[in-house]
Amino acid sequence: MLAPGFHARRGWSARLAVVAVGAVLTAALVGAAPPVATTGVHAASDAPVSQESASVPVGAEPDGGAVTLDTTTFRPGSAGRHPAILLAHGFGGSKADLVDQGKVLAGLGYVVLTWSARGFGGSGGRIHLDDPEFEVADARRLIDVLGARPDVALDLPGDPRVGVVGASYGGALALMAAAADPRVDTVAAIITWNDLADAFFPQDATAAGTPPSPAAVERAAAPGPFKQLWASRFFGATNAGSTGSSGASGAGVCGRFDPTVCRLFLAAAETGQPSPELLDLLRAHSPRPTLGRLRAPTYLVQGMADSLFGLEHADATARALTSAGTPVAVRWIDGGHDGASSTAAADEESLHTWLERYLSPGEGNGTRGSAAAGAGALPLSAFVYAAPVPRRQTVAPLLAAPAYVGSATWSTIPLQPATPRPLLNPPGGQPASVTSIPGAAGLGAGFAAYQLAALPGQSAAFDSAPLTTRTTIVGAPRVRLRVTSTATSVTFYVSLWQVTGGVATLPRRLVAPVTVATTPSAATTVDVALPAGTWTVESGSAVRLLVTSTDSAFSGPRAARADRVQVDDAGLSVPTVSGTTLSAVADRDTEAIGVAAAIVALLALLAAAAWWQRRRRQHVPSRTDLADVPLVIDRLVKTYADGHRAVDDVSWRADRGQVVGLLGPNGAGKTTTLRMVMGLIRPDSGTIHVLGVPIRAGAPVLAQVGALIEGPGFLPHLTGRQNLRAYWAATGRTAEDAAYERVLEVAALGDAIDRPVRSYSHGMRQRLGIAQAMLGLPDVLVLDEPTNGLDPPQIAAMRPILHRYAATGRTVVVSSHLLAEVEMTCSHVVVMHAGRVVTTGTVAELVDSADTTVVVLGPGTDADALAHRLRQVRGVAGVDVDPDPLEPRIVVTATVSRAEVVRAVAASGADIVGVTSRRHLEEVFLGVIAAAQDSAAGADSGDGARSLSDRLRQVRSR
Repeated sequence: MLAPGFHARRGWSARLAVVAVGAVLTAALVGAAPPVATTGVHAASDAPVSQESASVPVGAEPDGGAVTLDTTTFRPGSAGRHPAILLAHGFGGSKADLVDQGKVLAGLGYVVLTWSARGFGGSGGRIHLDDPEFEVADARRLIDVLGARPDVALDLPGDPRVGVVGASYGGALALMAAAADPRVDTVAAIITWNDLADAFFPQDATAAGTPPSPAAVERAAAPGPFKQLWASRFFGATNAGSTGSSGASGAGVCGRFDPTVCRLFLAAAETGQPSPELLDLLRAHSPRPTLGRLRAPTYLVQGMADSLFGLEHADATARALTSAGTPVAVRWIDGGHDGASSTAAADEESLHTWLERYLSPGEGNGTRGSAAAGAGALPLSAFVYAAPVPRRQTVAPLLAAPAYVGSATWSTIPLQPATPRPLLNPPGGQPASVTSIPGAAGLGAGFAAYQLAALPGQSAAFDSAPLTTRTTIVGAPRVRLRVTSTATSVTFYVSLWQVTGGVATLPRRLVAPVTVATTPSAATTVDVALPAGTWTVESGSAVRLLVTSTDSAFSGPRAARADRVQVDDAGLSVPTVSGTTLSAVADRDTEAIGVAAAIVALLALLAAAAWWQRRRRQHVPSRTDLADVPLVIDRLVKTYADGHRAVDDVSWRADRGQVVGLLGPNGAGKTTTLRMVMGLIRPDSGTIHVLGVPIRAGAPVLAQVGALIEGPGFLPHLTGRQNLRAYWAATGRTAEDAAYERVLEVAALGDAIDRPVRSYSHGMRQRLGIAQAMLGLPDVLVLDEPTNGLDPPQIAAMRPILHRYAATGRTVVVSSHLLAEVEMTCSHVVVMHAGRVVTTGTVAELVDSADTTVVVLGPGTDADALAHRLRQVRGVAGVDVDPDPLEPRIVVTATVSRAEVVRAVAASGADIVGVTSRRHLEEVFLGVIAAAQDSAAGADSGDGARSLSDRLRQVRSR
């Protein structure tokens, strides 16, 4: 039974890992805490949990100032002695963040002592960053306090049966306290560091050879670039309104930091380079040098959404403990400092299972809890990891392996091309690539588009061929790079992207920073460990290795530098682990089952009516060969009662990962086609298949199609949120399947989501309509003029949403008249005119052609005379003229190279202002529509010789 006041939708890591970003970060984990059996632990009684506050004196500051810690102890309602837990908070937080979790654990039968670490909350002293002489010594003093309590179980006099639990700042403290004090019986360290120097100056240049574990990084000795963004947030936490005693006021640049710590960090922030003194301090304030003394069974939980402390930190700790013979279990979650864990309920249950195992043996019988309990098998699998969240689900599958060290097997993915690519570090290091915004994912800003990461001239991409089989990655992929530079030291950043349908996405929003010494103009080889995590690359997708010279989260070199980088012939080495799926975490709202049962009779009646209607229709068979194709339209025809043929023999398809733009002038048949796709009207002939299933009114497969056609419709007296919930309830599917939080991010209505829709502007209604279409995260998303009523910033914000949606293997179809927006948003286009498809293809193919050269001429140039001369040149197939007096242009189609075309123009003496092969999508669109009109008018109409520019002007005039 959960204790009163516990927030059931927040997980334990969210309550422990408090990292300030001007305020408390609570997005480490979000989830429900399930009831947990208390066998072997004092069972919770019906009596309420009690709590008491006290001030505990601890060691003085270096200047002699006295320090007391502000503590709160939560006691079970039952009498007798109980095992104890020290519960430590995260950086920037205080004991106030631990109230809910303290009550839960006390309700399970533990005496729970929480406190504000020195320098935080109501405690005195300054922040020393988990210094063994201060914060760790404080934890040992609190164990003394527990050993003297009459309600705490003892293993020996003054030796309480106690576990230490903490996340982030508190997680490192838990490990170091357990290593320093043999009275600790077990420890749970969550999303924390192994070596703080490696965390703030990460270096992913690694040793060659097969790694000993999935996420191992044997770092090169030289420190990497400064993680400036996270360091700034650490400093912001000390000035976020915290006050204390003993003269440790929050005033000044350093806030409540120890002056030595502050001085060294500020110097590093100014130069981007750590001093030896800072590196020594950070390493001394880390679990790494103490792990050889840690004997208590240890549970390590680390996040894959964590740009602060990556999986390699838990890996290093786990390998050290395994080598020392300490029982250890490792769990990879899909949350962290940058995002929420989808498996928070199971994560919390695993923590309770671990604590129960190592804190429950023999009450007060003089035996050591860790020694007695640690000899047997682990209570959890030695290695558990979260796989990527499957489509149409919100909870990641969990897989388990019997061992962590040595669990990975390796394979190779070839990368192309092998030729060196240029890479420029710009003067001042600006502009910088933006791969992610650490710590801001909870605000909807935790990632950036590929275009912001791959800045021109500052990035080099190496792609694989499309994979022929589904590939699973578990761990840190490796790659060997050869770098040639003009400088004696090179810093660059490596990330692994997935390319689906021509769209690149970053599954784990992390980069690997690398600093390597070089000899100018000589090639240097470096092995790089990419950020560890779990990925699934579907068949037909490719992987892309992106190397950038800058990254906005780091303070890199500011001097201009020219590099060349290439991938070693060995390609990309990827690890995997043969895990066994654990019992599935419920990904549904069980409370909705009763609601669904209440409308079964109505659904049965509707189903019977639909069945009768289907019997009266012509049977169209399913297509097994199209089972994995989201949308196929074949020879579609629709004629209205007045004889107008709106759709005439239309055929096209949309594949996974594509954003398809459906273009055409008014009356082209776009909306009619989309209405038939949704089953709203019946075609006269032809077929529509979604995932191989034919579309008709009421077809079950339409549950996998979301649509916004001809504007949204809502109940005006209901709020936006109520409209969405009412719409979804009408589908009969569970509320958990709706993905409300994700679609509300798309709506971006803020507090207005809880206002009646009648108060909404047109643009707000449109955004709510798009969110409604995305409910349930359908495989096919159909949007008819989605940007109608949106202002430019809202239109720009919609692009990455559609790109990311398609990148998950889904398909988006967009009908729009904003051609510039389609060009930036869509990967493919279908152009319709007068009910027919006149052209299809990728946007890149339509706007850029190798056989076409567009030459912009100087004012006053006789473009017609030049065109006549060019038509006589061997290899020139055609020349179109745009005789604009200010900027005349010629469009040359030729079988010879572009260089030869330009030489021929130059030889004529014409002034050349510009040369390009790229045309705007608007020009292509107008051109094909004009050509279609000419074709409809007949080839013998006498105007076949008109230039492309003439036809475009005519179309524009219409």
